[in-house]
Amino acid sequence: MAPQRFHEQFDQIQRSMPDVPLAMGPDDAAEFLYEKGVVLARDGEEARVVEDTVRAHFTATTGLVADHVLRAGPETNRTGVTRIRVGDPNHGDRTGDRAVGHALRALREAEGRTGRRLVSRNHVVSTTNANSCNPCEPLPALLTQTPNPQPVAGSYDPDTAVSVLVMDTGLVHDYRSYPLLDRVQGDPQLAETGADGVLQQYVGHGTFIAGLIAALAPNTDITVTNTMNDAGAILESEFGGKLFEAVDQHGWPDVISLSAGTPNGSADGLLAVEAFMDVLREQSTLLVAAAGNNGSATSFWPAACAGLSGYEDAVLSVGALRSDGEYGACFTNHGSWVKVYAPGEQLIGALAGFDAPVPYVYQHTTYEACRFGFTYACTCQYPRHTGVLTDTGTTGPGKPDQVMFEGFAQWSGTSFATPIVAGLVADRMTTHKESDPRTAGTRLLENISEYAEVRGTAVPALRPASWQPVPVVRLATTA
Repeated sequence: MAPQRFHEQFDQIQRSMPDVPLAMGPDDAAEFLYEKGVVLARDGEEARVVEDTVRAHFTATTGLVADHVLRAGPETNRTGVTRIRVGDPNHGDRTGDRAVGHALRALREAEGRTGRRLVSRNHVVSTTNANSCNPCEPLPALLTQTPNPQPVAGSYDPDTAVSVLVMDTGLVHDYRSYPLLDRVQGDPQLAETGADGVLQQYVGHGTFIAGLIAALAPNTDITVTNTMNDAGAILESEFGGKLFEAVDQHGWPDVISLSAGTPNGSADGLLAVEAFMDVLREQSTLLVAAAGNNGSATSFWPAACAGLSGYEDAVLSVGALRSDGEYGACFTNHGSWVKVYAPGEQLIGALAGFDAPVPYVYQHTTYEACRFGFTYACTCQYPRHTGVLTDTGTTGPGKPDQVMFEGFAQWSGTSFATPIVAGLVADRMTTHKESDPRTAGTRLLENISEYAEVRGTAVPALRPASWQPVPVVRLATTA
């Protein structure tokens, strides 16, 4: 990935969390983001073991301060984890946190003996990507353009409607101006525009997703939360609690559509989401989760729970197909834990500005090559914006490009393949009169007869009948 693009996106998320110093990990690699100076541990006896072990390790290690090790939050809460401070969060830079690294190493022997993870970084869960890099900015689409996928025919019956909970960025203020969304409910998108009146990044993400579900499954009751309101990001420790809050407020839905997550460098899931996943397993709700946009086979959580024993029916992980639907999009995560792929490039749907056009300023540089090395004009490099950053990430001359949104947008990302599958599951529940969403999800996969190629492997693909493929553009080869 282009270093300047990562640092640009890093700065964006850091600005949305000004009181939470962040670092990239593991160590100096840009695989995920996490909170500096803090680790997570299961509350109760395990937290005491972690705290005592880290303090003893710091006492014996030159350059570390044992007095920094203390509880940084409630000793018990619904997520089952507690935050433990292990160092000064303002020490060092974004390339890593020595105190957190030593805290993790201090528990390795104990984890080896117990056979389970006892301590974890506090990761940033994001709608954008594993390493906070969105595959493509949205492009304006005219109201005269046809949504892709197009809305399917169908009626709404409040007695049989499938409930879908979208955990995302919330809803733009004028979303009901689009008839397809007139029954959608949920939280407002906070701070849609800045002081200059310009649409902020990732505003409309949740609205776009709700529109895709409504287009494919008209007999649905869709609720959108603004859980990921801070530039599409939230700390893992807070995310676990927000999941519980959402089902407390809205009830356990038939389907949860989640276009967010993170890798964590582990074969286990997210420590602060573990309690919620355990409760989810005992419900009938189906979690449809995005596989991530990092072009990697590394597990992306919580979507990768689909590959863990006991969660096979509870979690459906979704990867993205490129615009022609024949291959995996260059940015999509992949691997045996991804259960199905659906269109995720150049989809057209509702975004913002139905009442009045809303300006959006691009702050990105021009990229001449696909950061994943593909030879087609994949959306991770398009549109080519002339922004205010140079290739080294420093401020340069030039005026940022400005575009206007008037309702519809074209957007790409595994984020949007996910609601495609959620909508197909919901529609199957209606058309086949299946009351159990997990059964509907299982049968949907069992009846797949179409496949695509992802990194040389044939994988199951769901291509809605109302979706139209878009030809790909080949990049010119150089001598």
